[in-house]
Amino acid sequence: MGVNVSVVAVDAGNSKTDVALIGADGTVLSTARGGGFQPPYVGVEAALDVLAGALDEAFAALPGPVGSVGSVGHVSACLANADLPVEEAELAEALEARGWGTSVQVRNDTFAILRAGVDEPRGVAVVCGAGINCVGMVPDGRTARFPAIGRISGDWGGGAGLAEEALWFAARAEDGRGEPTELARVLPGHFGLDSMYALIEALHRGTIPLTRRHELTPVLFTTAVAGDPVAGALVERLAQEVVAMASVALTRLGLLEEEAPVLLGGSVLAARHPQLNDRIAELLSARAPKAVVRVVSEPPVLGAALLGLDVTGAAPEVHRRLREQYA
Repeated sequence: MGVNVSVVAVDAGNSKTDVALIGADGTVLSTARGGGFQPPYVGVEAALDVLAGALDEAFAALPGPVGSVGSVGHVSACLANADLPVEEAELAEALEARGWGTSVQVRNDTFAILRAGVDEPRGVAVVCGAGINCVGMVPDGRTARFPAIGRISGDWGGGAGLAEEALWFAARAEDGRGEPTELARVLPGHFGLDSMYALIEALHRGTIPLTRRHELTPVLFTTAVAGDPVAGALVERLAQEVVAMASVALTRLGLLEEEAPVLLGGSVLAARHPQLNDRIAELLSARAPKAVVRVVSEPPVLGAALLGLDVTGAAPEVHRRLREQYA
C-alpha cells in the first residue's frame, strides 16, 4: 500500500512558495519550500515550473510511494498575482494541464491568510505587505474581494506605497514646496546620507536599488510615534484604508452587524505597530461594533490546506487535526 494524498496545498507568494501534502485524516505527510511565484514577469509555465520543483521535493519526502493512479486528490492553490477571477481561472486551467491532482481550485493568496485564521470559512482579512488587499468569505461560498492591482483599482497603502508617500513628503519638505517634516532628515539618514537630494539621486541612479525602498516603511512608523504630524497623517490614512476595505467586505457579505472575525496580515500589519493597529481597531469598532480584530499568526499554507479540506468535505475532526499540527 502506498501513501494517499488527499489535498495538495500550495501557498505561493512573490518571494516564496510553501507546499504541504495532506492525508485524508488531516495528517501533514510532507512539506517543501520553493521560490517565488511571478507569472507576470516570467510567464505562466515558468512560474508553474517553480511550483513543480517544490512539489517534487514534497513528494520525494513522503514516507512511502504514492499509492496508485488517482491517489493524489484535490489541489488547493492560493497564488500571488491571481488578482482577478479570470486570472484564477487561467491558472487553474494551467495547473489542471500539469495533472498534479484529480481536481484543482485556484484562489488569490489572501484567501489562504483568511482561512488560516478562522475555524470556518467566514470572515474578512486585510493584508498589508508590499501592497494591500482584502478578501472575505462565508460558508455558503460567497466571497468579497477587490482587484487590488494598484492605483488603477483605487488602492492606497502597502509597504511600497507608504515608502513612496514618505519620500514624496520628505522631498517637498526639503526643497520648500511642502510642510516641514522629520522625514526629510530620517529617510536619507537611514541610508547614511545627509539630504533628500542625495537620496533622490541615489535612488534615481541606482546607487541604492529601488527595491530597498521598503526599508523606509519602519522608519515612517518610528517617525510617526515620535510625533511628526506628516508621518502620523500617513499612518492615520492607512488605518482608514484598512477599515474602509474591511467594512465594505463585511457589508457585501452581510456581516457588518454580526460578530465576525477581521484578520490582519502581511508584514506591515503583522508588525503590530500600536499607532496603526490600535487605530484600526478603534475605527472599525465604530463601523462594525461586533467585529473581532486580530493579527493572523498561522502560516498561509495551513489556510490553503483547510480550503482544500473544505472542498473534499472533510469532517470537522480532520480540520482540527490539521490545525493542531501547525499550532
